Amino acid sequence: MLSEDCTKSAVLFNSKKRILEYIAELAHQRLPEIPEYNILEALMSREKLGSTGIGGGIAIPHGKLKSVTTPMLVFVVSKDPIQFDAIDNQAVDIFCAILIPENQCQTHLSTLSGIARMLSQKDFTKKIRHSANSHDLYQLLMAGSEQVIAK
Repeated sequence: MLSEDCTKSAVLFNSKKRILEYIAELAHQRLPEIPEYNILEALMSREKLGSTGIGGGIAIPHGKLKSVTTPMLVFVVSKDPIQFDAIDNQAVDIFCAILIPENQCQTHLSTLSGIARMLSQKDFTKKIRHSANSHDLYQLLMAGSEQVIAK
C-alpha cells in the first residue's frame, strides 16, 4: 500500500489545508488517472465530519474513492507540527493518509486499525520523527508494518 515516492520526511507546511493538498499531490503522482482535486475533496470531506487527528501528534486522514482500485497510503512527517484540530488539541506532525476503494469498507476499517496500532507504539513514533530522510523513513515504516502484521 505504501511506496517510497509517497513517503516524505521533514516537509514544511503551516496549515491543515496545505498538508492535505500536498498529500493529494503525492497520491495523484502515483494515481495519475485520478484528478488531484478528487483526492483532496475526499480527504477534506472526511475532515468535515470530524478531525482525523487521533492525538499524540498523529493524524490518519482518509477517504474513499470510486476510482481507487487498491488501497494506498501516503505517509508524511512534518518538520514542524501543524494545528489539525486533533482530539487532544495538540499539533500534528505525523500524517498517514489512506485512500480506499469506495466499496471496500472492511479493508478500510482493518487498514485504519493496523495503522493506529503501529502508530500507538511511542518508541516507534519517536523513530519516525527522527528519521534522517524520506528513504530511512520508508525503510522504518516497512519494517514496522511487518511487525504489526506478524502480531
